[in-house]
Amino acid sequence: MTILAKKPASLTDVPMHYCPGCGHGIVHRLMGEVFDELNIADRVIGVAPVGCAVFADSYFACDMVQGAHGRGPAIATGVKRSKPQAIVFSYQGDGDLASIGMAEIVHAAVRSENITVIFINNAIYGMTGGQMAPTTLVGQVATTAPKGRDPKLQGWPINMCEMLAQITGSKYLARVAVDCPQNVVKAKQAIKKAFENQVNGVGFSMVEVLSQCPTNWHASVPQSLEFVRTQMMPQYPLGVFKDEGAK
Repeated sequence: MTILAKKPASLTDVPMHYCPGCGHGIVHRLMGEVFDELNIADRVIGVAPVGCAVFADSYFACDMVQGAHGRGPAIATGVKRSKPQAIVFSYQGDGDLASIGMAEIVHAAVRSENITVIFINNAIYGMTGGQMAPTTLVGQVATTAPKGRDPKLQGWPINMCEMLAQITGSKYLARVAVDCPQNVVKAKQAIKKAFENQVNGVGFSMVEVLSQCPTNWHASVPQSLEFVRTQMMPQYPLGVFKDEGAK
């Protein structure tokens, strides 16, 4: 029998806890494939978030640190500076990165810390029950915005890639999605580029991934994929917002 595909060696043989249709498992696999292909698995150290991916330390076959909510970039900074040869990543959701962790992500970019940030944007607080996140869309219903997000009351969604692109220290910023096979392929390319930048000492890199959340959107998986395409992408267009790796 010929094996056409198998689990990346950089992932553990542990069933993941994510809800059906969630994008976290896809992103984990892409990262595992990248670690294997770049032959960096034995050098990787990750920072697990507070949120849906809180058990990420069980899924990646590398050393992991569990950080306080929002502090991933600060922890990753300390690990990278103390172990410069390590390949360090911070894995964060939208509430973790764009709310309580806003100062940490901004200043890591300002300092151009040579780390890689994987940012999952599903426009909602997933683990804690579906509260409004900084990335929740205008009109989108959440437990803390039962009539839909109203800019007059709750402000506007935050476009992190566009904001961080204004910072000189940001070297690579890309927004991708995992809603279809074509976009999954592009997501892997962006993730690989972000880790290659760290290997080459380029500086701060972040990949934002638009991800579906059927559970907290109260939608089926097909409906969630359609929501990503028709509702999220107009607010958060896909693409590369900054790429100074060649410099």
